[in-house]
Order: sequence, then structure tokens, then C-alpha cells
Amino acid sequence: MSKPQVVVLDYGSGNVHSAVKALVAAGAEVELTADSARAYAADGLVIPGVGAFASVMTALASVRGGDLIDQRLAASKPVFGICVGLQVLFSSGTEGALETQGLGQWPGQVTKLDAAILPHMGWNNVTPAKDSRLFAGIENQKFYFVHSFAAHDLQIDAQPPFHAPQITWADYEGKFIAAVENGPLSGTQFHPEKSGAAGIKLLQNWIQSL
Repeated sequence: MSKPQVVVLDYGSGNVHSAVKALVAAGAEVELTADSARAYAADGLVIPGVGAFASVMTALASVRGGDLIDQRLAASKPVFGICVGLQVLFSSGTEGALETQGLGQWPGQVTKLDAAILPHMGWNNVTPAKDSRLFAGIENQKFYFVHSFAAHDLQIDAQPPFHAPQITWADYEGKFIAAVENGPLSGTQFHPEKSGAAGIKLLQNWIQSL
């Protein structure tokens, strides 16, 4: 049986090579590319992201990343965001006085964590959503976070046959969204590629769902 084909979108974000290695370790055939045709055709698309919300949005726009994500989701093709790659899926992000429009796949705003020490850096527990596929078998594991901003709420009035998003939470002097599973669209605020065996298992769970 051939391995699932996964594209990591190469739009200039840092940390992409560790994500590629982790996905390979999790059992995927992986390509790092900005080619929209290849990214659309892949079984799964990963949107990495580090740094500021606004700069990631600008870089994504340079490779028409928003259009690509829209096209994939319209065809029920899976997309997975990591860290700021998750954040930009929300309506907007606010950093200081700057508010930047996001991709708008989910309602909600990404804002600064209300914590005495930032960034939130290191290992933290999460509370997975009930019946989560991403966290199957790793419900009690810790994951590695590096961020100062997060989404704090996601409410979608989903009517049958559609299902409400499954939200996984974490706490750092207040609750924030650690992961979302919403049909073909999912992602994590933490870095699976930096989260050891638990992170590889989470990526395996995603790859096996493709």
C-alpha cells in the first residue's frame, strides 16, 4: 500500500524542515513546495507557521495560500495548521494595536495570552475533545508550546448533518484553544514536530485519517 502524500506548504515560514521530518517519521510521503497544483492534489496539506500573525498572512498571500485552502476544503481535502498556521485560520489576529484579517475559516479572534510570563514556552498538558481522533491513544500526554497569542473561543452553530468542531484545550494562566478538529480542517497550537513520541503519534493519527 502506498503511503499518503502530504505537502508542507513552503511560503517562507521557519521550522518547516523539522515538520517535514516528523511527518516522514509518522508514515507519510512528504514534499515541501509552494506549487499550488501539487499542494491541491496531495492527500493532506500542512500549513506551518512561526512568528507574527500579520507576517504569516502576508507570506501566505504571496503564494495564494488562502485560495489553496479554500479550494481544498471545498473538495473535502484535509488541511492541518501548526501554531500560527492554526491561528490564521481564524477571522483575525490582534498584536498590539495591529489587527490583521485572517483566513476566516473559523469565527474568532487570536489575542495575547493573559499571563505574567510570555511566551508560553515548554511542555503542557491538554484536555482533548471527547472522541478526538487526533489524540487517540495520547489523551494524557504533554505537548510542546511556543507562543504568546492564541484563540480563546470557537463557536459554530452547526446544524445536522454537520457537526460542531471538536476543541482541545490547554491552560496557561487561563484557558486557550490547543487544537481544533473540524471535518477536513484541523490543527494544533502546539508543535507536534517538537513534541517527541506523542507528537509523532498525533501526526500518525492525522495521516491515517487521510
